Amino acid sequence: MFILTVDQQGSTRRGDRVSELLELLAARGLTAPAPGFVRGFERTVGDEVQAVLDSPDRVIEVALALLREGGWSVGIGVGPDHEPLPASSREASGPAFVHAREAVERAKSKATAVPLAVEGEALERAAEAEAVLRLLGAVVARRTDAGWAAVDRLARGAQTQKDVARELGITEQAVSQRLRTAMWAEESAVHPLAARLLTEAEGTTP
Repeated sequence: MFILTVDQQGSTRRGDRVSELLELLAARGLTAPAPGFVRGFERTVGDEVQAVLDSPDRVIEVALALLREGGWSVGIGVGPDHEPLPASSREASGPAFVHAREAVERAKSKATAVPLAVEGEALERAAEAEAVLRLLGAVVARRTDAGWAAVDRLARGAQTQKDVARELGITEQAVSQRLRTAMWAEESAVHPLAARLLTEAEGTTP
C-alpha cells in the first residue's frame, strides 16, 4: 500500500491552501474515485492532506503534479496497513502510515531542493525510489510554460505531435524542440523504474 501525506509549506505566510489543492486535484482526476486510489485525498490535520493508493504509477503521477504546483512537501509511505481500512484515512494505521509521517517530515528539510521523501519497509529500495523521484521532480520543477503546453497535450495520450502543433499554432519542429527541452522522453522512460522501486520498497517482492 502507498500512503501520500502532503503538508503545505509556509502556511503562516500564504494562508491555508488545502481547499484550493483538493479542488485542483479533483479537477485533474488525481483523487478518488480515479483508478489507483483506495481512499481519496482529504484533510487530516491542519494544512495537511492524505490519500491511500494501490498503484505506484498513480503515486508518481500525483507526486509530480504536487511538485509542479509547488508549495507542498510530499511524503510517500510504502508498506502494509492495518485491515480493515476505515472509511477515512485519518482513522487508519499501520506501517505504511508511519512511514508516510516520517517521509513528509523529512521532505520538509531544507537540505534538498526537491521536497519529497520516501520511506518503506525495504530501506534500500525506498532510498533508491526517493533518489529517482527527486530527480524527476527537479525536471518537472524546471519545465517552462511552453514545455508544459506541449507535454500536457501529449500526456492526454490521444494526440500526436502534429495534433499538438496544430492546436498550439506552431510547427511540428517547434513542438519537438519544446519536448526535447522539457526532457519529456527522458522523464517518461524513467517512470517504470520509479514504479518498480516503489513497489519493491514494500518489502514483499522477492
